[in-house]
Amino acid sequence: MTDEDFKRTLWDAANGLQGTVSAAEYKYPVLGLVFLKYVSDM
Repeated sequence: MTDEDFKRTLWDAANGLQGTVSAAEYKYPVLGLVFLKYVSDM
């Protein structure tokens, strides 16, 4: 998986979650995805 593929997968996951989670709760899954991206870059 290339870096661009990984970014696209994260973006698609975030967009998919947005439809099922309220705006106030949306930050939690997004922060989790950002953390996974940070860990993968190490």
